[in-house]
Amino acid sequence: MTEAACWALIPAAGAGRRMGTAIPKQYLDLAGQPVLEYSLRLFLDHPRIRGLAIALDAADEGWEALPSAHHPAILRVTGGAERCHSVLNALEALAGRAREDDWVLVHDAARPCLRREDLDLLIATLEHHPVGGLLGVPVRDTMKAANPEGEVQHTVARAGLWHAYTPQMFRLGLLRQALRRAIAAGQLVTDDASALELAGYRPLLVAGHADNIKITRPEDLALAHFYLLKQRRPC
Repeated sequence: MTEAACWALIPAAGAGRRMGTAIPKQYLDLAGQPVLEYSLRLFLDHPRIRGLAIALDAADEGWEALPSAHHPAILRVTGGAERCHSVLNALEALAGRAREDDWVLVHDAARPCLRREDLDLLIATLEHHPVGGLLGVPVRDTMKAANPEGEVQHTVARAGLWHAYTPQMFRLGLLRQALRRAIAAGQLVTDDASALELAGYRPLLVAGHADNIKITRPEDLALAHFYLLKQRRPC
């Protein structure tokens, strides 16, 4: 049996309203390049990644200006109302090119600081795993549960808690089936591992680096720039 291929999938149809900017956060300038370009290049330059599907809003106006927009390995797909719909749309499109048992690595569009070493570690750790898993970092801070008024209700024991990052790596057929079931049940999951969990599976957590941040607020751009410089990534 031939080795399962690896495919990348980037849901990029969101508006990123918390940034308070006129354009989606994945197109904001980060050290001379759009945020999204960093993630695209990392996957497109990786020898194990056979192709990349990106889910974009139907009215997207920023994509064509990206340096990698017309790369032959990229498949453009129309996104959906929520992240889970965009991922499912891209999986359906990939199904015409990939096998059911091929691996799909789903990565956030606004997570530009993913390290190549973490990507390599994720693939090496999971390529023979029965379920798949995701990059993450164990929680170090004290965690508080709050009520709607912002008052502390109780302290949450942090033992066993992780920050969930991306990429999240699962078999195409298994992830597609899990997302279909979650959406049909009204569970609009915010990450792919959640769909597998709802289906009764236990994804494996793979410890990566904490600098794999997701750009959510304006101050995150400066932090991402700092991390890219520390990683000696081209800017």
